[in-house]
Amino acid sequence: MPIETYSVSAYNLAKQSENKMHDDSVARRYGFVGALVPGVDVFAYMSHMPVAKWGRAFIDGGLMDGRFLKPVYDGDQVTVTAEETASGLSLRAESRGELCATGSASMPGSKPVIELSTFSDVAVVSERKPVNGNSYKQGAWLGIPPYTPTDALATQYLKDVRESDALYMRDKLVHPGTLLRTLNWALMENAILGPWIHVGSTMRHLAAAKVGDVLTVRAKVTGNYDKKGHKFVELDGVIVANGVTPVAHCQHTAIYQPREQAAA
Repeated sequence: MPIETYSVSAYNLAKQSENKMHDDSVARRYGFVGALVPGVDVFAYMSHMPVAKWGRAFIDGGLMDGRFLKPVYDGDQVTVTAEETASGLSLRAESRGELCATGSASMPGSKPVIELSTFSDVAVVSERKPVNGNSYKQGAWLGIPPYTPTDALATQYLKDVRESDALYMRDKLVHPGTLLRTLNWALMENAILGPWIHVGSTMRHLAAAKVGDVLTVRAKVTGNYDKKGHKFVELDGVIVANGVTPVAHCQHTAIYQPREQAAA
């Protein structure tokens, strides 16, 4: 059967975020038309397709990656398409006639075994300092304060990302977009960031996270480098429910100091 196109009206739910790349006036100074819709939420739009194909099984053990190429703006219509491939799905998100994000999704055979002892559980820094080239030293470990997606928070997020699949409400599941946001928080909780940009992520689901679970992150800095004037950071992290159950393993890449900011 053909895979139906999924269309969503993008919503910038980070208008009040500390990341002022989601503020119209600041984003324009960096050459954008207006405030950027967060990449984690574009990822959330794209995740609708593999869940539509594989259902609950994808949340329990699926694999998805997404890379963000062009900005998505508040109120714009985003069209997500999926094409069958030998390994699963090829994903595309388009807006304003431009290709904004690409990705893929699949259902790998066996789940990797995650030994939590290999991922350091660290406390959040007691005092955040303004970001600089030493903020995310390679090999450092980052965490977040425990986060519990309550019924109210989970319901609001589904509304904000315009998620139409009834699976989440029916089974009380945490949306992949919420899980991925915790990696952003790992960056934000450990430094005072200026405007910054999420570039791409890969997420391997290991178990379904449920509404009411207490979520934490154990993320290792695996890269910190300059590229074309931008300062990049890469994380390898595991999201843990209730201190004992790994629910997702993620690779996360962001520009923590865009070129324009570094030159200011």
